[in-house]
Amino acid sequence: MIQVIYVSRSPSQVKLNAPATDAAMNPIPTTPISQHLWETRYRHGNAESGESSIDDTWARVAEALAGVETRDRARWRRRFHSLLEDFKFLPGGRILAGAGTSQRVTLFNCFVMGAIPDSLPGILDALKEGALTMQQGGGVGYDFSTLRPQGSEAPATGTIASGPVSFMRIWNSTCATLLSTGARRGAMMGTLRCDHPDIEIFVNAKRDRTELRHFNVSVLVSDAFMAAVEADADWPLVFPVWAPGSVDAVHDENTVMREWPGFAAPTHCRVHRVLRARLLWERIMRAAYDCAEPGVLFIDRINANNNLAWRERISATNPCGEVPLPPYGACDLGAMNLTRFVRDAFMPTANMDVAALDEAVTTAVRMLDNVIDASSFPLPAQAEQARGSRRIGLGLTGLADALVMLGLRYDSEAGRSLAAEAMGVICHSAYRASVAIAAEKGCFPFFDKQRYMESPFVAALPCDLQRAIRDGGIRNSHLTAIAPTGTISLLANSISNGIEPIFAARHQRAVLDMNGATRQFEVEDDACKQWRTIKANESLPPSFVDASGVSPEDHLSMQAALQPYVDGAISKTVNVPENCDFADFSFLYQRAYALGLKGVTAFRPNRVTGAVLTVPGPDADSPHCCTIDREVD
Repeated sequence: MIQVIYVSRSPSQVKLNAPATDAAMNPIPTTPISQHLWETRYRHGNAESGESSIDDTWARVAEALAGVETRDRARWRRRFHSLLEDFKFLPGGRILAGAGTSQRVTLFNCFVMGAIPDSLPGILDALKEGALTMQQGGGVGYDFSTLRPQGSEAPATGTIASGPVSFMRIWNSTCATLLSTGARRGAMMGTLRCDHPDIEIFVNAKRDRTELRHFNVSVLVSDAFMAAVEADADWPLVFPVWAPGSVDAVHDENTVMREWPGFAAPTHCRVHRVLRARLLWERIMRAAYDCAEPGVLFIDRINANNNLAWRERISATNPCGEVPLPPYGACDLGAMNLTRFVRDAFMPTANMDVAALDEAVTTAVRMLDNVIDASSFPLPAQAEQARGSRRIGLGLTGLADALVMLGLRYDSEAGRSLAAEAMGVICHSAYRASVAIAAEKGCFPFFDKQRYMESPFVAALPCDLQRAIRDGGIRNSHLTAIAPTGTISLLANSISNGIEPIFAARHQRAVLDMNGATRQFEVEDDACKQWRTIKANESLPPSFVDASGVSPEDHLSMQAALQPYVDGAISKTVNVPENCDFADFSFLYQRAYALGLKGVTAFRPNRVTGAVLTVPGPDADSPHCCTIDREVD
């Protein structure tokens, strides 16, 4: 067993504004898995009839995104290419795969679809919209709360409803059929309100390992429910008493008023039954404990902190949860690779070059803004929503590797402080860049200065930024989100992904071949590999800690440290040991709520999903949960 030595350095010991020095760089894929991912997911054509190197991919993407500029295209093409070529900025996978090709694909990783009408024609229309979106490469998120509960009567036909989960199976089969071959798998998010009468069926659906395998599922948890859990109060399960558009409100003492997706205003809902809030909470927690799902989305907090709360109501997210979106909203994602901004890695003089990070963010924001104009859209409603809000989601990746290189443990206060400072730079630089682009190209069409300035996130920005937005507007309604970045981080020679700690110094990873078969790769973390080149032995850096060595509370603390700088959300998996006590597991979710997070998913190895990753070995496997095949790269 390798002993991990605790090293703690204060943020003052890690210089944030030191001049740039040469950093170790691998600007091309240098590992078998990164080469495989480029060849199977991002390379356009082949060596004979297309791209012969990843630099050709960078050139294609830079050319396509600079092509929407009305002036200085050559200058922007050079700047975009420079940002991409040494993995400083990693755009979302759909951008890498689709920009500049003749293929009829979208450059947006994911969409939240429109509300599903509670009628068979409406359900089939929604299914068609989802199929068209998945066909063009987009993952989809749906709120199934609009569908009437199992066993209730459909007045128009006299038939008995089969419930939301039964229709989710149809979506699951459609996704499996559309994306049954090739190196990518479709991913979907399915949500359900915590007061829907079928919530218990939904919560337990994935206990069967054959059920809904293309879905991530999350419960929409309200503030009222969390208060009821705290008070050990009763909790009514309800559903609207008539369909949207009907003029005949049937209500009596057994109805309550609720906001509900598909309705413009609070509506009468019939109470189907009542149970103790703590009992439902325990069932949600038991399912998560036993099979890693459902996740939890604190939906009232998501809506209260939405920069466009005055004009949209959110009830779903993209498949990995980092972008809460209104109906027909889209994910335009990218991540700053923090390892590229570390100077003097592993040395006493190690520092984060914030000036270089700020400059890179400015260019990355423009690239992502240009994606909106360069992309096609599967549906007109998606184009209208994306162009109206011009939402982007710029985040980070390589965080854990960067901390190791700086001599900071992931689970230390100093590590969290440095991470928060880096995300703060990304956030504020992104907002400043968006203000500058607005002066040149105009504000996002949905911009309402008074209401936008009143949003909690904007009101918490530095005063100079608030003044700049008030004076000149802003190009993008939202600018930050932290995605899992699993695939693109592996492409960048196996850096740690997103906000997550390093999984392990070495591990097995299963990915797909073009024929849809699984292929195993042994992966070595990039920071650990760099350390070995310096020390020429197998020992780990003193600041190294892997996911299994980070306490669940420290996982949450890192997420909480970065959330103030994220106007979207954060995709984060809290790793929990298999022997974790159930009460402690359940407390994590309540703690996440208390910390102000927008959502949480904890992963405990279990009989349904196994383990997230495995150490090298002949029987190694990488099961479904948290793998790159479910994140819509």
